[in-house]
Amino acid sequence: MEPNEAGLPIVFVHGTRVSGTMWHPVIQALGDRHPTAAPDLPGHGVRRGEPFSMSGAVEAVTDAMDQLGGRALLVGLSLGGYVALATAAAHPDRALGLVAMGCTALPHGSFGAVYRGLARLAAGHPEGVNRLSAFAFRRALPRRQADAMVAGGLSSEVVPGVVDAVRAMDPLASLSAYPGPVWLLNGERDHFRRDERRFLHACRDGRLALRPGCGHLTGLADTAGLAGQVRDAAAVITARTTHGATSQGRKR
Repeated sequence: MEPNEAGLPIVFVHGTRVSGTMWHPVIQALGDRHPTAAPDLPGHGVRRGEPFSMSGAVEAVTDAMDQLGGRALLVGLSLGGYVALATAAAHPDRALGLVAMGCTALPHGSFGAVYRGLARLAAGHPEGVNRLSAFAFRRALPRRQADAMVAGGLSSEVVPGVVDAVRAMDPLASLSAYPGPVWLLNGERDHFRRDERRFLHACRDGRLALRPGCGHLTGLADTAGLAGQVRDAAAVITARTTHGATSQGRKR
């Protein structure tokens, strides 16, 4: 499938303890021009109970890319952003571009220690944390988006494995290894934007955009606006692909 025929394929990657259903409102807002997939990562959604690993998460994303023809734009939020970074670095020829949201904090030092403590709490009381998470989603997001967050089920018991896997990665190295276009998209009030300038500097072809007034998850509330930003990124990649193919044709 050529990107300029049916629209660029897009794979959406979900955050911790939720599932691919979290992206359904954005996918619906995109319409049917772009082929899309939103796989469940290990330990999440239909794969609840499986151990999480970064290699297994990357495999889930590449399997989704295969379903869409082998190459795609990757869009990830939070854990999904880190997984998308790892996938792009491992398969730069298959990742046409990367929209990484809410994942520009280095997962080390005191910041990582805080989340490791929260992970232990989630593992010790998973059902209670699931209920608390569902309540928080419904307080932070409109009903449609909150329903999408919980529709595939919640799996707080997987959080320690997720935190360990993210803490073991080097996201700056992943970015510097990837030659394609990268959009770092953060909420203005997102605590995960603390190292965004270092992430931007690591990109070989990067740009940084802020969503005014948004936190880590509340950017999902403006479904149309977020879908528009994803659509714009896809258009840039499509234009580059078309221009490159035209240039090669002229050289012949």
